[in-house]
Amino acid sequence: MANIINLNRARKKKRAEEKEKAAAENRIKFGRGKTESARARAENDLAGRKLDSHKIDGDD
Repeated sequence: MANIINLNRARKKKRAEEKEKAAAENRIKFGRGKTESARARAENDLAGRKLDSHKIDGDD
């Protein structure tokens, strides 16, 4: 005997699988790793501290 399936559920499942596949591709394409994010944050902090250390006070 044939297996009976609900077409609405089959379509919904197929759509969800396609969305998950697209999301996985986008994570690979656009995502940054934890170490890359930490490195960028550290570089920004260092640049900010260097800039602050070169400020001249205008209280003369």
